[in-house]
Amino acid sequence: MNTHTLDIIVCIKQVPMVSELPWNSKTGTLKRELAQGMMDPASRLALEAGLRLQRAGQSDDRRVRVTALTMGPPMAEEVLHQAVSLGADHGVLLTDRKMAGADTNITSFILGRYIRMFQPDTGLVLCGSQTSDSETAQVGPQLACELDWPAIGWATDIRLTHRTLVVTRLVDDFMETLEMDLPGLVTIDQGALVPRYAGLAGVAQAFASPQIEVVDADRLELDRDFNALKDSPTRILDVFSPAAQKESRVLKGAAKTVVDKLFTDYGKIISSAMGKDLKKE
Repeated sequence: MNTHTLDIIVCIKQVPMVSELPWNSKTGTLKRELAQGMMDPASRLALEAGLRLQRAGQSDDRRVRVTALTMGPPMAEEVLHQAVSLGADHGVLLTDRKMAGADTNITSFILGRYIRMFQPDTGLVLCGSQTSDSETAQVGPQLACELDWPAIGWATDIRLTHRTLVVTRLVDDFMETLEMDLPGLVTIDQGALVPRYAGLAGVAQAFASPQIEVVDADRLELDRDFNALKDSPTRILDVFSPAAQKESRVLKGAAKTVVDKLFTDYGKIISSAMGKDLKKE
């Protein structure tokens, strides 16, 4: 019996462990080397979705193989070892100084180039809905455009049939069920799944054998003059932390006086928040 292999690529990302880091004011990028890295929570959900498909999709005539793919500095290899410890079959790190500082457009271009060159038979790409360090939600859709594939965003559940992928998602308070031919790309909604933890056996396996592949700009055959930072069309003009504006006010007097004053000054705000006209109540 011929066995068919479905190759799934899960795009993951290493993000800083803390939310407030010094920025490089000249490039508009985070100084990531100043913080410990972690796997982006949304990427972790995409990996969980891929691992569930890996287990549920195996059959006598089909094997499901999961590759974790990331682009970043050499230290990003850590999240690939984590992905392998959780159950991924393989990890790929795209890293080169020429790729540093890429915006979502150039990132999607490089990811797409790798897939077309090295894994052209990929049947499904999974991404997190948006990463915690930028929250643009752009890489998934842009990568689908690079590959010229159909895409579905914000999935809460996915399952394989014999020939298609069935996707469930919640949009505008309506639950949708969509069916998509493969190859295709799906982004996983935050909170859709509960990610698993790595067992000791998985951790030992992740470091026991060389399952991480490193691909640089030369292997991707990028132009000699390629520079992700300069070639990125996005320009960051300023970076700042929003300041919370709080105002405290003390109302004094008898209870009726305080309540009357409260509704006189803040009645419209309270009515709007509660969705009812308090003057009629």
